[in-house]
Amino acid sequence: MMATENRSERWWLNGELVAPNAATLSAVDHGFTVGDGCFETTGVVRGEPFALTRHLRRLRRSLAGLLLDLPMTDDELGSAIAASLATRPDAGIVRITVTAGRGPLGSGRNESEPTVLIALGPNRGWDSTAHVITVPWPRNERGALAGVKSTSYAENVVALARAKEAGASEAIFPNTIGNLCEGTGTNIFVEFEGRLVTPPLSSGCLAGVTRELVIEVIGCEEIEVPMEHLTTTAEAFLTSSTRDVMPITQIDDRVLTVGGLSTGAAAAFEDLMATTTDP
Repeated sequence: MMATENRSERWWLNGELVAPNAATLSAVDHGFTVGDGCFETTGVVRGEPFALTRHLRRLRRSLAGLLLDLPMTDDELGSAIAASLATRPDAGIVRITVTAGRGPLGSGRNESEPTVLIALGPNRGWDSTAHVITVPWPRNERGALAGVKSTSYAENVVALARAKEAGASEAIFPNTIGNLCEGTGTNIFVEFEGRLVTPPLSSGCLAGVTRELVIEVIGCEEIEVPMEHLTTTAEAFLTSSTRDVMPITQIDDRVLTVGGLSTGAAAAFEDLMATTTDP
């Protein structure tokens, strides 16, 4: 773990508040050796983790998908997050990571206690708009990890590296049947026949918390969208817990304008954040 200049900052690891450079894991932690774990990242708004109830609900769904049990209540997780945030009031994000704990050097698990880490970080400093590229590697909408926010993120790392090589900040995946799915860490909304739509969860995309909130506050259809529609859509935007609502201004070599669907969604989401930290 990297050290921080804030000497008072503490992360929560398995029941203890420790300095970030002391938040060390076992060399045989199953999250390290085989990516056997899941995580949640949320922004910090007015000193509190935004939409924490929804993030913890999704964390539980991911744990169930991995057949992992976490013997901590949501209240206990919330208290641990608050204790860590109290040591760094200017934190921009909170990340909760849960792994299967110590295990063998293979796919099997031991009867180990899970590893639970609550880490803090600065705001990501994203630009206000996004240039995205499409990548040829499909998401498997029928895979065991579909809809699970797993720490097995190498596929996303490779796609994002490809995007950065192209001067972009995000990569967009199709699914196995050639429909629009999601980005490496984002959901995507597009204009389709004059209305705002987003891929359904059955496409294999993650059930993003910001995606869910945008659908609730502005209304949006969830429909299957052919990947080819990105070559003709009039506008599009990304959503995530660190990007909020981010208009897309370029898809591959095609330039888009920021239209009313994107600006309306961004304004509605900003109003929601101004109203509550746990919608």
